[in-house]
Amino acid sequence: MSEAMKLIVEGYLSLKDRAALEEIRAHRQRLRKQLEDRPKNYINVSHATELFDEELSIVEAAMNRL
Repeated sequence: MSEAMKLIVEGYLSLKDRAALEEIRAHRQRLRKQLEDRPKNYINVSHATELFDEELSIVEAAMNRL
């Protein structure tokens, strides 16, 4: 997934679309929060949260490049 995220982010970066990058960041943050807020009785969310963190860092790096 992170390779796909890199391509998406690079596209928005080439368009200089900061609003789209901010929207992606907010969406990923919401998804991560929803995952963390779920009961942890049956699933291990650590791998998924690591993926969200990786994607968030990709988006943050792109925003810093703008």
